[in-house]
Amino acid sequence: MGYELTKELETGNVIIDNEHRELFKAVNNIIDACSKGQGRNITAAAIKFLLEYVDKHFAHEEQLQRDNKYPDMAGHKAFHESYKKQLKEIASQIPANNPAIADLVKLNGHVAVLINHIRIEDKKLGNFLKQK
Repeated sequence: MGYELTKELETGNVIIDNEHRELFKAVNNIIDACSKGQGRNITAAAIKFLLEYVDKHFAHEEQLQRDNKYPDMAGHKAFHESYKKQLKEIASQIPANNPAIADLVKLNGHVAVLINHIRIEDKKLGNFLKQK
């Protein structure tokens, strides 16, 4: 079972929601590969994508916040910085060749943290942006 951008996760902002869909698609590709016993083959490329994508997506969100004077911008940015740092730490511990299933489970758990952030904080941002 993969991730899906349900109504519960949609922010109402086209840019943010499209980027979340793209992120979910990438994570789902990892999950699909793992379910076919091929997760270890794509791990290095998938982690590289996730690291780059999170940087890009968070930068877009932060720009929207600056442009619209979002009142909780500092808290949102603090989460982004912490999340990126933890993702880099997790990624650095996963060997490019032959990662353990536990490594992939840890990575998936970190994705779940992001899903929760989307469900709560990004929804707040989306609601704020709708009022602008």
